[in-house]
Amino acid sequence: MSEIQVASRYAKSLIDLAGEQNAVEAIRKDIELFLETCRENPELQAILKNPIISLDKKANILDGLFSGKVHDMILSYFKIVIRKGRSEILFATAKEFISQYNILKNVVKATVTSASPLSQENIKQIEEVVKKSTKGEVILTSIVDPKLIGGFILKVGDKQFDTSISSKLNKLKKEFEQN
Repeated sequence: MSEIQVASRYAKSLIDLAGEQNAVEAIRKDIELFLETCRENPELQAILKNPIISLDKKANILDGLFSGKVHDMILSYFKIVIRKGRSEILFATAKEFISQYNILKNVVKATVTSASPLSQENIKQIEEVVKKSTKGEVILTSIVDPKLIGGFILKVGDKQFDTSISSKLNKLKKEFEQN
């Protein structure tokens, strides 16, 4: 079974347990703290993936890092996963948890890439359009890419809306080449 499938199953179990204990929001925040810690400290991910480091040592490291900072359920979850010899999937499981949380709460991630920085008013307009079309909460990330020349590219899930000048120029170039 692939790491993603295993991570997905573990994340589903964790989100179900959090739901039963009415702690989904608290667990989400704790999972985000874990993800942020792992991203800032790649050594932690290396430790969790290293088969030479003992399971007890891995559990003690996570306990030392997160004890008193996260819900007891998360610490217990970490220990269970480590005891089962699956510490290498903790990071993937945490990412999958956030994905499943977003689906559960109808949170949509969108990215807008523009040639120059967008004003707050433009960002709010884009968020409103996405919110109306998806009927969910929107987390919008704004990226600046001068190569677009002008316009923007909006990505929402697997859909893309491209109004960039560079894209239009590329289409025009292809049309000329074909004719």
